[in-house]
Amino acid sequence: MGDFNFRQNDWNNMTGNLESSDFLDTVQDWFLEQVVTKPTRGNNLLDLVLANKESLINNLEVNDELGESDHKSLSINISWNYPDNCNQISVPDFRLADFKGLKNYLGGLNWDVLTMGQMKSTIMCVLVVMLVGSIMGKLSPPERSYKILMLLPISSKSHRNIFMPLAVALADRGHKIVMLTNQPKSSKHPNIEDIPHDLSQFREEDINFFESRKNPSGVFQLFEIVLPTLVTELYKVPVVKDLYERRKEFDVIVIDQLFNEIAYPFLHEIPFITLSTSGMEPRQSSVLGNVLNPAYVPNFLEDYPRPMSLWHRLYNTFVHIGFSLYWRKWSVVPLIQKEISAQFPELPLLLDLERNVSLSLLNSHFSISTPLPLLPSQVEVGAMHCRPAKPLPQELESWIAGAGSGVIYFSLGSIARSTSMPVQYRDLFIQAFRRLPQRVIWKYEEELEDVPDNVMISKWLPQQDILAHNNVKVFITHGGLLSMQEAIYHAMPLLALPLYGDQPKNSMFIKNSGLGDFLIWEELTVDMIVDALTKILNDPKYKENVLRMSEPLRDQPVPPTELAVFWTEYVIRHRGAPHLRSPAAQLSWVEFLMLDVIFLFHLAMIVLLFILRRIVRIITTKIFGRDDRMKKKND
Repeated sequence: MGDFNFRQNDWNNMTGNLESSDFLDTVQDWFLEQVVTKPTRGNNLLDLVLANKESLINNLEVNDELGESDHKSLSINISWNYPDNCNQISVPDFRLADFKGLKNYLGGLNWDVLTMGQMKSTIMCVLVVMLVGSIMGKLSPPERSYKILMLLPISSKSHRNIFMPLAVALADRGHKIVMLTNQPKSSKHPNIEDIPHDLSQFREEDINFFESRKNPSGVFQLFEIVLPTLVTELYKVPVVKDLYERRKEFDVIVIDQLFNEIAYPFLHEIPFITLSTSGMEPRQSSVLGNVLNPAYVPNFLEDYPRPMSLWHRLYNTFVHIGFSLYWRKWSVVPLIQKEISAQFPELPLLLDLERNVSLSLLNSHFSISTPLPLLPSQVEVGAMHCRPAKPLPQELESWIAGAGSGVIYFSLGSIARSTSMPVQYRDLFIQAFRRLPQRVIWKYEEELEDVPDNVMISKWLPQQDILAHNNVKVFITHGGLLSMQEAIYHAMPLLALPLYGDQPKNSMFIKNSGLGDFLIWEELTVDMIVDALTKILNDPKYKENVLRMSEPLRDQPVPPTELAVFWTEYVIRHRGAPHLRSPAAQLSWVEFLMLDVIFLFHLAMIVLLFILRRIVRIITTKIFGRDDRMKKKND
């Protein structure tokens, strides 16, 4: 179909002029039928739809012009039956394409320049190829359906939320995904199989993160108790045992990088990829051979103003080295290793298995974190879970749109339940919200009494769709990485109230980047909450800064999910892709830091200085010693 520009053709009698005779002969030679009957430009029928069977085309309509074109647009339904036993191959759903944006784009083109006065069929074909390519994306169909195992035996809902976009995207391409998790089954995709291990250790709903603030190191001490106990029971669970025994059926394994050493036995002799849900993690980067410099790379838990002061660099170096030694050498991993060795005595050491990683997918992006040098085996796919907004439920849309002074959205994420918030903090927020002219949407899991009229309480809310609404002004968050990424993606200023883990680090990043501010729970007062919100609402710099950061996050040549899919399939196609691995990963610390070379260099310098000193002494003795003898003789 397209504009063939044959004004003189009589399609009922298949006649035309000399210019169109060859075209008419070709149409008849290929037994094609032309099915458009109404004029498409003025009184002329120039735009054609050709088919080898007229019955293939249904409901053909001649519609209004597209953009600034003077040609009518055509819409058709194509009737095509295919056998039930054909191979299932995922294809793009063109109904989800942004045709409104496409129309706006076409409307802005200078068609006279592009077509030099005529809409040539060749140009139309090129445009169609370009537009279809933009809708379909850049990934070619997979060579076959792969089997992929995803391991999240220790994970939170937020970690699962990072895995799911990748799992769904792979499943949409026809791959079979099996997920071992500690979460209830949730996916309804026919190509995704959820396997919960149903063990009770480390259930996030059993942890009160407000209580953990009294003893911040207690969360890590919990791992020393939970992980060895869990690994003792995990491989006795029938579904886990069965999955382990048939692990070599899978083409690749994708494992949650954080806290999941208990699943390393699955990785023996199988290509595997780590998905770093917390973004760039120095310990994991070192395993790949990319040792990060603590002079400018923050540690896992904290961030500092740039450039770092001497004290911050000293403390940051201590945390970089100390936490890695604590986790991998002194405490957690040795306890897990002991249990694993008892059950699988033939397996290599866990840290040796870890060295065989093919690729690390990082939940980070240089536009919203510290830009870092990366290896080919480190691929940033941050904000995979972020998406354009969907329409809000009518009640929620009315509440937000009807707020004359705007809306504040308050959520502590998927792990820290608002119901676990101490009463004194809850009352502070209720009093603060009562003093604000804005409406407030508060994600709270239970009913609340004495709530101001300007506050809406709900157990669940479509967070991204709310953040994308132009009448929502500020996001009060716990500072979780996913919430921060969503806020930046939708250009929403933040007020952070960090609880644990990497949230203080993220909150400091929010403040240092001018995206908002953060408060400390133990220091909260009503005035402090009101003043912080008022400052963010009234100072345009916060909105400008988050808009400035949102643009490069969205401006990517390939969507992050598509990038993750490509590299996952790449590792499979290249049987583990060993060519991606850095030789530095196989070096000891002595070799990597060249301590032996430095030692030999210093030793050589010492020997050289010793030899030079002896030579100088000999020469001095020869010269000055002879003069002394001569003086004595003369005397």
